[in-house]
Amino acid sequence: MKILLSTGKGGVGKTSVAAASAVRCAELGHRSVVISADPAHSLGDVFGIELGSEPVEIAPRLSGQQLDAHVRMADAWVEIREWLLEVLEWGGVDRVAAEELLLVPGMEEVFSLLEVLEFATSGEWDVVVVDCGPTAETVRLLSLPDVLEFYSQRVMPIGRRVNRVAAPVLGRLTTLPIADDGVWTAADRFLAQLAEVRALLTGPDSLVRLVLNPQKVVVAESRRAHAALSMFGYRVDAVVANRVLPDEVDDPWFDAWRRSQTEQLEQIETGFGRAQVLVSPFMPTEPIGIEDLSAFARQLFGERDPAEAMADIQPFEIVADGDHWRLLVHLGSVTSEEVDVSRRDDELLLVVAGVRRSLLLPASLASRSIVDAQLEGGTVEVTFGGTEP
Repeated sequence: MKILLSTGKGGVGKTSVAAASAVRCAELGHRSVVISADPAHSLGDVFGIELGSEPVEIAPRLSGQQLDAHVRMADAWVEIREWLLEVLEWGGVDRVAAEELLLVPGMEEVFSLLEVLEFATSGEWDVVVVDCGPTAETVRLLSLPDVLEFYSQRVMPIGRRVNRVAAPVLGRLTTLPIADDGVWTAADRFLAQLAEVRALLTGPDSLVRLVLNPQKVVVAESRRAHAALSMFGYRVDAVVANRVLPDEVDDPWFDAWRRSQTEQLEQIETGFGRAQVLVSPFMPTEPIGIEDLSAFARQLFGERDPAEAMADIQPFEIVADGDHWRLLVHLGSVTSEEVDVSRRDDELLLVVAGVRRSLLLPASLASRSIVDAQLEGGTVEVTFGGTEP
C-alpha cells in the first residue's frame, strides 16, 4: 500500500497533480482513493463532481473524498469533546458557540491524518493520494505528530499525576468539570493514533510530491518546505515544476518570462537534494475531468507508475566511522545561516529555516558526546564520539 502526499504553495496546481496521480494509478490497476486535506476543498472541482465526507466512486478503481471536520471530530475524541464542552458551558459559553469554539483552525487537517490512517489500514486500497494544504500549513500539520509525541512522553504523565492528586480537592472547592480517567484515556488513544500516522507517513511506502511553479518566490518557499519536511523524516521523492512555458510559445512578449523560468529551473535542479524533478508545460486550459487529468498524468509521469518512488530518499542516516558515529540529515539546499544544531540531554535540537524539531536520539547515540557538527552539500553531519555527553 502506497501513500502519496501532494503539497505546494497555493495556486501552483498541487490539487491537479494529486488528482492526476490518482487517475493514473487507477488506470494502472491500483485500487486508488484521493482525499482532500486542503481547507479549500477544490478536489471535487478538479474532477467536476461533488465530493462529500464519505468516499465517492469517480471512475473504475478510483474514489474521492473531502473531509468533514465536524463528523471526524465527533468520531475521534468523543470523551475529550464532551469534557471541553462542559468546561466551556461552565464558563458561560452557550452550547452552539462552544461547538464552534472546539472547531479550532487546523483541526480539519489534524483529523485528515487519522483519515489517512484509516484508509491505509483498511485493506481496501492500494494507493491513497492526499491533496494537502499549502506548504506552510502542511509543514505544521506533518510536524504535529512529532510535537504531540514529545508532549505525550514528557508532559502527559506529569499531567495525569497532578490530576489524580488535585482532582479530589478541586472537586470539593469548585464545580469546574474535572478531566477523569476516561478523558485521559481518550487523549492517550488520540496521541497513539497520531504516532501511528507519523510512523506510516515517514515509512518507505509514503512519498511527498512538492509542486511548484518556476517563480523565484515560489521556489524559495518550496526549498524551505523541502528542508523542513526532510528534517521531520518525510521522503520528498519528486518536485513537480508545473506550468513551464513550452518551446512552441515563441512570441517575444514571453521572452523575459522564459528567461526567468529558465533561471529558476536551474535552481530547482540543484536545490532539492536527491528528489527527481518532473516538468509539466503550461497547458492552454486547466485539466478538468478524468480525460484531461489522465492526459496531464501521462505528460507528467510518462510511462512511470506514480505510486513508485521517483528517487531513493533517506532523510536520516546513521553511519559508523571508526570510533565515531555520524548522524546525517539530508535537507536539500540550505545555508549555514538557516541551520542551527544544539543538544539537550538525550535530544538533538534542529532548527531549519525557522522550523524547530526536538529529535530524541537513539540509544546508540544518546550515550555519546557531540564532537562536531557541520553543513556539507545540504546535509547536516553531526559526529558523535565515544564519551559520555
